[in-house]
Amino acid sequence: MRPITEIIIHCSATKEGANFKAADIKRWHTATPPQGNGWKDIGYHYVVDLDGTIELGRPLDQNGAHTSGHNTNTIGICYVGGCDGTGKAKDTRTAAQKAAIEKLIKALKTCFPTITKVSGHRDYDNKACPCFDAGAEYGGLVKD
Repeated sequence: MRPITEIIIHCSATKEGANFKAADIKRWHTATPPQGNGWKDIGYHYVVDLDGTIELGRPLDQNGAHTSGHNTNTIGICYVGGCDGTGKAKDTRTAAQKAAIEKLIKALKTCFPTITKVSGHRDYDNKACPCFDAGAEYGGLVKD
């Protein structure tokens, strides 16, 4: 297994309440450009649905394709949402998504005690994703 030191949180940049699944995101990521990215798989390791269901994405033993330059030792978690009804960035996490993300981070820390940091995609790129400060909200969950 590759060494894991960080979790990076993302949003799917879809409108609030739109019920997309990991299979939809995988289709977007693997579609041939210009419609998609042309990747071999979904970029994220986990997708958190509106109802809090945690779906598996890319296998954990593989580097993700979620944060350019920061995929080697990280796990990518994406929550469905991130935009208001007009497409502007907004923290649209449901209560179920917030609880599921917290549960998932705690479980990952148990499996990978080497995780010491939680970040948002926006910490590494000029993006609003994930539309909230992931480090401030979840960073305490991985501190020893």
